[in-house]
Amino acid sequence: MSGLFDQFKEWYEKRHDYARAWKGRTGGQVVATMCTYTPEEVLIAAGMLPVRVLGAHEPQNVTEPHIFGMFCPFCRDSLAQGLLGRFDYCEGVTLTQSCIQYRQAFNSWRMHVPTVKWDYYLPMPNEVQSRFARVMHYAEVKKFREFMEGVIGRKIPDADLKRSIEVLNENRRLLRELFEFRKETNPRVTGVEALYASLTAQFVDKEEHNRELQRVLAEVAKRPNDREEGIRFMTIGSENDDIAFMAMVESVGSTIVIDDQCSGTRYFWNEARVQDDPIATIADRYCERPACPTKDYPAHTRFDHVLKLAKDYNARAAIFLQQKFCDPHEGDYPDLKRHLEDNGIPTLFLEFDITNPLGPFRIRVEAFLETLREEELF
Repeated sequence: MSGLFDQFKEWYEKRHDYARAWKGRTGGQVVATMCTYTPEEVLIAAGMLPVRVLGAHEPQNVTEPHIFGMFCPFCRDSLAQGLLGRFDYCEGVTLTQSCIQYRQAFNSWRMHVPTVKWDYYLPMPNEVQSRFARVMHYAEVKKFREFMEGVIGRKIPDADLKRSIEVLNENRRLLRELFEFRKETNPRVTGVEALYASLTAQFVDKEEHNRELQRVLAEVAKRPNDREEGIRFMTIGSENDDIAFMAMVESVGSTIVIDDQCSGTRYFWNEARVQDDPIATIADRYCERPACPTKDYPAHTRFDHVLKLAKDYNARAAIFLQQKFCDPHEGDYPDLKRHLEDNGIPTLFLEFDITNPLGPFRIRVEAFLETLREEELF
C-alpha cells in the first residue's frame, strides 16, 4: 500500500487516540455505536461523534461472566473492548436492533462498563419489507431524537438534521466514487485500502473524512494501473476489520475488488432520499439500505444484490468470511452459496474467530486460487 492511504491507516490504528483528541478539541460527546443501523444523522446533529465499536483481535478472558462462549467472536471481542476500558472516553452507547446475541453484549456493556453515562436501545423492525416497517421506524427515530434532546439539554432543529443528512450523503457518495476504481482491470485501489477508507468512515468526524476522501480521489486517478490483479475476489459476511487477513489474501496473487459486509458496502451503499421531513429521510434510508440477514425476509433481496455486486465488479469468485456462531449469516450461507455458484461464482468458506490462523487460511486460499486457475485452462 502506497502512502496515499496513510491517513486512513493511521486513523484506523489510532482510532481511540483520534476520538480522545476530537473530544478535547470540540468538547463534544463521543458515542459508542454497536451497529451500522444506528442513525448517525441524529447523533451528528446533536454535536456528537459516533464511534463504531470494533474488536482488537486479541485473546481476552473478561467476557465469560457476561455472555456465552457460543456467541460470535465479534460479540465477545466488542464487549471485551468495553470491559477493558478501551472506550472509556465514550459517554454513551447505542445499539439498533440486530441479532439477539449482540443485544446481550450491549446489555452487558451498558450495565458493567462504569464510564457509561447514558445508553439507548433503538428498536427497528426486522421485517423491513412489511408495509408497516417505515411507519414504525419513523416513530422510533423520532423517539431517538427526543431522547438525544434530553441528553444534550436542547432541541435538535430540523436544519441540523438536514445538514447531517447532507454530510453523510456526501460521505456515501465519495466512498462509492472510491470503490468505482475497483471495477478497473488491475484496480488502482486495493481491498486493503478500500477497507481502511470504509472502516474509518465509521468513527472519524464525517466532514474531516470527506475532506480526506476528496484529496485521495484527486490523487488516485493519477495512479498507474501497474499492480497485477490476479484472481478477483468478493468477500461476504458480517463485520470484518481483519486487515492482516485481507493483506494476506492480496499477497498471494489476488485482489479483493468488492464486499458485502457491514464494515464495507452495506454501511454506505445507499444514500438517504431527501424529503421535507428529515425524520422520514433518516428512517426510510435505513429501511432501504442493503439488508443484513436479520432484516432480509420473507424475500431474500440480499441474494440478488450480492450477485449484482459480484457481476458489476467482475469478481471471479467469492470468499465467505463467516464469524463463528453467527446465526443470521449461517442461516443465509447455504442458499446464498448456491445462488452464487448457480450463476458462475465459485465460493470458499472460512470461519473467523477473534484471532485468525493466517497460515492455515493462506493454504486454503492458495489451494482455491490453484483450482480457479486450473478451471481457466480448460
